[in-house]
Amino acid sequence: MPIHLRAEPGDYADAVLLPGDPLRAKYIAETYFDDATQVNGERGLLGYTGTWEGKRVSVQGTGMGAPGATIVFEELIQLGCKKLMRVGTCGGLQPDHALGDLIVALTAVPSDSTAMHLVGDEPHCPTASWELIHGAVHAAKELEMRMRVGPIVTSDVFYNADGGQYERWSSRGVLGVEMEAAALFTVGALRGVESACILCVSDILVEDAFTRISDDELRAAVDRMTKLALDVAVAAE
Repeated sequence: MPIHLRAEPGDYADAVLLPGDPLRAKYIAETYFDDATQVNGERGLLGYTGTWEGKRVSVQGTGMGAPGATIVFEELIQLGCKKLMRVGTCGGLQPDHALGDLIVALTAVPSDSTAMHLVGDEPHCPTASWELIHGAVHAAKELEMRMRVGPIVTSDVFYNADGGQYERWSSRGVLGVEMEAAALFTVGALRGVESACILCVSDILVEDAFTRISDDELRAAVDRMTKLALDVAVAAE
């Protein structure tokens, strides 16, 4: 039994959705799963297993930031999970973004220490699993969802003291900034499991402006993102 996810092999499904907020994990389980069962509550890291459209799936909160989230990724793999999909929010970095837009990450610029520590600080391009990206694109078309696909950046900091960094990332074509995906993609590659990241834009961080999504808009965006992620998670089950 792992230290932080107090579960046994088989308690989690092969496919796990990974929101940062443990209460969002609870919301996903209660809203979307049939026969949802809580499988972890240690340190407030709420995790649940149930079924979606007759197929077994799990959701596990990771908390904020790559160091703690990486503990969750590693322990899920110890428990036998094979498909790890982050579902979270991000700051949008392109001027044509709208609040609530969905982003599927191809790669994650590792502007965080965790991903770089995992590869001994060698040059590295954390990359999502193609099968999951491909599945997300097709699922979005079936669901008639507007979606962007491209690079994101994973940062160690939320309140960034470098006032020009968002503009520099934006000018390089980076779609959004968040705090966990580069570590997830790196762990996935090192451990031989599939990994992906689907995000909704909760803030716009360009052109010297900060725009925040409303609670109602965020809930609607999370619902769209969750339906898309669930379809991808169970597609091959």
